[in-house]
Amino acid sequence: MTEHNPQEPKVKKSWGARIRSFAIYVLLALALGWGVDIWRAQSIASGKAPQLAATSVQGDKVDLIAMSQDKPVLVYFWATWCSVCSFVSPSVDFVSGQMQVVTVALNSGENKRVQQYLGAKGYNFTVVNDAKGEIGREWGISLTPTIIVINKGEVTSVTTGFTSPFGMWVRMLLS
Repeated sequence: MTEHNPQEPKVKKSWGARIRSFAIYVLLALALGWGVDIWRAQSIASGKAPQLAATSVQGDKVDLIAMSQDKPVLVYFWATWCSVCSFVSPSVDFVSGQMQVVTVALNSGENKRVQQYLGAKGYNFTVVNDAKGEIGREWGISLTPTIIVINKGEVTSVTTGFTSPFGMWVRMLLS
């Protein structure tokens, strides 16, 4: 066993080696995240999107398949009681100003309770209330938050857990 002499200077990594190490860690994290998304998405709707025609808590008519014919729609499944959703919802609210977004509040109470929650948080995204979890079951949602991109009636992207505005934007762009 060799002993370290405190008098010997430590060898520092060059910037190139540091950047290479950082890039490897980023690639590994992306690959791991992608793999987890694939594993979690096994039960989620794929191919042709299930029909979602409802009235939002704001009183607007929502027809997801019709909306997706012109441009992609980001569908966000969330809940008022979901801790991760409290980090993702502000991002969804932010991107809802630039793209079509429909959200589904899962098992979060009656419309009035969901409206109060939206008002307290200052969210402006469209919300379909799924008070009994029926829409979530039809779509195969078992985890919140879940984001699905629908384009021309087809599911083109699924991700679960934390997602950044950049991640949402890229998914919509690639749809």
